[in-house]
Parts: sequence; structure tokens; C-alpha cells
Amino acid sequence: MKKFIDSPDTLLETSLQGFAKAHADIVQLNNQPHFIRRNSVKAGKVALISGGGSGHEPLHAGFVGFGMLDAACPGQIFTSPTPDQMMAAAQAVDGGAGVLFIVKNYAGDVMNFEMAAEMLDLPNATVLVNDDVSLPKTHSIGRRGVAGTLVVEKIVGAAAEQGYDLAACKALGDKAVNATASMGVALSSCTVPALGHPTFSIADDEIEMGVGIHGERGRHTGKLVSASEIVEQLAGHIHEELNPHSGQQVLLHVNGFGATPLVELHLVYELAWQYWHKRGVNIVRSLVGNYTTSLDMAGCSLTLTLLDVEMLRLWDAPVNTAALRWGC
Repeated sequence: MKKFIDSPDTLLETSLQGFAKAHADIVQLNNQPHFIRRNSVKAGKVALISGGGSGHEPLHAGFVGFGMLDAACPGQIFTSPTPDQMMAAAQAVDGGAGVLFIVKNYAGDVMNFEMAAEMLDLPNATVLVNDDVSLPKTHSIGRRGVAGTLVVEKIVGAAAEQGYDLAACKALGDKAVNATASMGVALSSCTVPALGHPTFSIADDEIEMGVGIHGERGRHTGKLVSASEIVEQLAGHIHEELNPHSGQQVLLHVNGFGATPLVELHLVYELAWQYWHKRGVNIVRSLVGNYTTSLDMAGCSLTLTLLDVEMLRLWDAPVNTAALRWGC
């Protein structure tokens, strides 16, 4: 294993220190417990808090700032943050209008955010993101939250910035979740530093279809086929789930898992654009890049979000974070 680390035990803390210094104009790091927060609290604004295991950067800390999150709680690599992190973050960024937790549907995240919400002496609500259509709706723990989390955080973050109250932010978040579907594919596994070797084995002529973002296997292992065939499979599952009508305006997000170059991600975008263009779907907004990663995994995911007038306006609203910024 070749990594730029001194020790797996100090990786997260040192990385967070570097992140906060590199983006000191936007965020600051709180120690004991760790969380990244916006530099200033806006009075009367709903505070948005998310988090999860590290290894998915820039999700979530990279989306803390104007127009998105007020705080992000990072756990160790692929490990949920603790309730005391979430409670401390909520108290630090509370502007008097309540707290909205945006939670990816993984068992540890859900349990710890629920504990924090129950103990928090502030008005609060939760949006659960479960956009991964590689798992059936009837799966025992439900569908995972993956790259669609970014879309929810951006849309609801803009709404909170514009003065939406807690109930309205919660309703908007649920609407965005229901309008979003994602699916990913891996060409390689990832290597967790504390483990020291790939989390699963895959041959040079194989792909893992329907992977999550924690180095877990997908719905099946298949033979490596052309990019066009891979995109057809991913887009087909998403299209079947959302069933967009002809003329429907959508956001198309092609997300890299950490080790896929942009030249390939833009190729995937073109193939996905062609898929939906042939079906009359109107792709009016796009985002391509490594945003919800899985350490050094080679692979990508597609995310499609059905947009209405409100969601399109909020997606376009100004944002200023380490990883996403426009209009500021």
C-alpha cells in the first residue's frame, strides 16, 4: 500500500487541519469533538448539518459554506461520526431557526444522527437520502445514500439561505430525495489505510455493478464491456426508477469515485446525455467530477434529478464552498 500518510491513526486529524487552513476564508475546524463549520452563524437561518465517514471527500466538509451546509461531522474512514460531534456542531451553528440533519441511509449514520436528534435541545428535523437504485426498495435496511446527497444539500442549502423555515426545508429535502436516483460501477476496489489492502478482489476483465461508496461489493460482478454498454445499464436502471416524461427538465451528475480521470468522466457524461436525449429528456443542468468518492476506487456513478421550477432556481442560487462555488 502506497499512501501519503504518517499513520492511519493520525490521517483524519491531520487532513482536517490541512483542509481548514487551506479554506480558512470559508470554514474553521472545531477540535474535540471534530467538526467543520462555517465561519459565521446567520441569525434566523435554519442550520444544515450533514456528515459521515471520511474517505468520500469532498463530501461533506467540502460543501460547508454559503448556500450549502453550516457544518459537517467527519468520522474515521468509512465510519460514522458520533452523536456528540453532531450535537456540538448543531449548538455551534444554531441560528435560532432550528437544525436540519441531512443523513445518508447507512445504519451507523442513521443510528447516531437519531441519537443526536433525540438528545438535542433544539427544534430539529431529518432528511434521509436513499438515492441508490442498485438496491431494491424492499432491501432490509433500505437503499443507500450516495452521490445524490450533494444535490439535496445544494438545493436545501440554498433554500435555508433564502429564509425557508425548518418545515419547508424538510419538505423540500424530501422532495429532492424522491426526485433523485443514482447508480454506480467500479473498475477496481479501494484500499482503506487501516486495512492495507483492497476491500474486495476484482479481475482486470471484470466490473462491479451497483457498488456503494464504502468499498462494498455491488449487486453483481460482470465482464468488462464497452463504456456505452456500461452507461446503458446504469442509465436504464435510473430511467426505470424515475420514469421521466418527454420534455422533463433534469440535472445530470456524473460522479467519480476518486481514481477516474476527468477525460473518462466527460466521456461517460456524453454517453449518458445521448441516452436521455434519445428519450426526450431535457438535461438543463450538469455536474461532472469527483464529488462523492470512495478513496482511490476507480469507477463512477450517474445521478439524475427531476427538476421543477423551484428546484432549478435553488440549484442555480449562489454557493461558496471549498468544492462547489458559483454566483458569488
